Amino acid sequence: MDRCTLPKQHLLRTTGEFQRVYRSGRRLRGEGFALIFLPNALAHNRLGISVHRKAGNAVRRNRIKRLIREVFRLHRDRFPPSADIVFTVRPEFAINSLLDMHASVVRLIGA
Repeated sequence: MDRCTLPKQHLLRTTGEFQRVYRSGRRLRGEGFALIFLPNALAHNRLGISVHRKAGNAVRRNRIKRLIREVFRLHRDRFPPSADIVFTVRPEFAINSLLDMHASVVRLIGA
């Protein structure tokens, strides 16, 4: 697998995929966000991102999503293998840098 890309098959795309993770996944709560994990039958993990509209305007929400995707892309080995992972971002989310985002995720998942 090429470490420099995040292919579309490594992303959760449909509402049904998100709903399955929300219903049956294990939740970990962080500072302004939560991670929900659910094992899948694939050889790789997949990422889904949900950012609450009250987290800011479109520019801010898209920046948050870019930070999360980059942390996932660079540190995919720290996340549970063969799992669907949903990041849910709440309105009080205050992280603005890649290093802070990475540190928060590592602190949360204990890797």
